[in-house]
Amino acid sequence: MKSIIKITILLMCVTLFNCSEDTVDFVEFGTIKGRVVKKRSFEPIANAKITLSPTNNTTFTDEDGYFLMEDVPAQDYSVSATKEGYLTGFEPVGLGAETEINVVFELDIETALNDPPTAPELRAPVNGIEDVNNTVELSFKSTDPDEDEITYRIEVKNDLNNDVISFENIKDTLYTVTDLKFGVKYFWQVAASDNINAEVLSTVSTFKVTSTPDNRYFYTKQEAGNNVIYSGDYINEAPINELLLTSPTTNSWRPRKNSAANLVAFLRTDNNETHIYTMNTDGSDVQKVTSNVPVVAFDLNEVDFSWSSNGDRIIYPHYDKLYLINKDGSGLQQIYQTIDGNYITECDWSNDESKIALKTNNTSGYNVQIYTIDMTGNIIDTVLTGVQGGAGGINFTIDGSSLLYTRDVSEYESSNYRLLNSH
Repeated sequence: MKSIIKITILLMCVTLFNCSEDTVDFVEFGTIKGRVVKKRSFEPIANAKITLSPTNNTTFTDEDGYFLMEDVPAQDYSVSATKEGYLTGFEPVGLGAETEINVVFELDIETALNDPPTAPELRAPVNGIEDVNNTVELSFKSTDPDEDEITYRIEVKNDLNNDVISFENIKDTLYTVTDLKFGVKYFWQVAASDNINAEVLSTVSTFKVTSTPDNRYFYTKQEAGNNVIYSGDYINEAPINELLLTSPTTNSWRPRKNSAANLVAFLRTDNNETHIYTMNTDGSDVQKVTSNVPVVAFDLNEVDFSWSSNGDRIIYPHYDKLYLINKDGSGLQQIYQTIDGNYITECDWSNDESKIALKTNNTSGYNVQIYTIDMTGNIIDTVLTGVQGGAGGINFTIDGSSLLYTRDVSEYESSNYRLLNSH
């Protein structure tokens, strides 16, 4: 019996001894904290997602960009910060027991790795070319390594003044520039943008527009509610060299060129009055001639004036009176007044400046008379009188022996001065 008790005690001691050799593995923890900010500006990024790998534990930054992850098992991690619109940031962390690690992420925008387009290549017109038409097609090309859509901006300068012509948001690689000034050298440059990176500029290229053409025709078009004056020419009945002379923002009409002065006189609406102006044949150097006494007639669409043959003076109507004025606006004088009070609508001065043809009418444009006077106001010949309907278009032949005019042979009369059958 004693032997059994001894064996039992021995076994219990062995068991107790073996149990004292076992160990318990304790998990140790640390803290990871930090901040997420914008690269370069260091402004905080709120609501950025912070993820630990490999555990995939997550949290989010507060409004000041800070985050805190406590009781994180001590081990090695890869910490990531993600936010829509930014490139994801990664930081390795070796977290020890009872330690605190601070991590700062500087996130760049998601396009930061995007490459800009190539500098535009200016293809045409060839750099330095001369005698180019005043309508030019510009050709250029750029490519984008990331295949982003490219928009272009074109700037055109000149050697005449400080004006800059700019064209924005162009998506084609061909662009036509119109109404360039004749005889002027132009400098052009193209900027390419992928709307991500800064613009990329081309080199500067030049071209020179041909000299002002000697156009034979001056005419008017209606644009945006205004009359606009152009010049042009024809080859084999095809129009060429059309040149804009007056701005579409002003109402200008009735161009009359004088070869001796090499000037074009015309009518323009100015402060609700109609006045005579002159300009060079290319539209430059516009000068106002009349001022105190404007041009007035029953219908300003029918009114006309006339140059002296040497180009130093102009005659024009004002109600029932005819005025003469120097081309520089000086020397205004009344030279004639109708006897019956009819309005003067048209006038034409003979080439030898010895006589003037007049077309007069009532306030409706009818009761037409066409006659000639000398320079003292005496009537020389009565050409047309006592007929119904409209008439006009008076013009002396070069020798002054005959007078051209038109007449509505239908003798139709209406409140809008409509002509039905003019010859």
